[in-house]
Amino acid sequence: MTRTADVKVLIQRVTAGRVSVDGSLVGEIRAGFVALVGVRHEDAEADAITLADKTTRLRIFSDPEGKMNLALADVDGSVLAISQFTLYAELRKGNRPSFVRAAQPEVAEALYATYVARLRETLGADRVATGIFGAMMQVEIHNDGPVTIELSTDD
Repeated sequence: MTRTADVKVLIQRVTAGRVSVDGSLVGEIRAGFVALVGVRHEDAEADAITLADKTTRLRIFSDPEGKMNLALADVDGSVLAISQFTLYAELRKGNRPSFVRAAQPEVAEALYATYVARLRETLGADRVATGIFGAMMQVEIHNDGPVTIELSTDD
């Protein structure tokens, strides 16, 4: 059986991140990751949990020798998780993106919530901030490096 699910998380290592809705700050972190989370129709709870675990174990912080060898827990890092259906934009038929591969909001919101809950379970609730699902958000990212890594359950 071929697996078609592919929750996708775009991780950006940051010195700081914050998200506002309608001019009001709703989430903020210092050093850690801004995680942009995309969900497709076929995705399941297990996919969200797998990616949350990959997120917390991802070793992209520098150790004393300057090598990317440390994870969030090693640097007391945090995560700002933002739901982003546009990660599944398709442009095969022109220049206007289609989002037919992105999950319907009720499915995406549940899996995004599962991803966030697992992060909070692993890192602690005080080290995980979020935006507001479905809202028009302004996300401020102070990319560190820059370092950007794509995680997916297809990996």
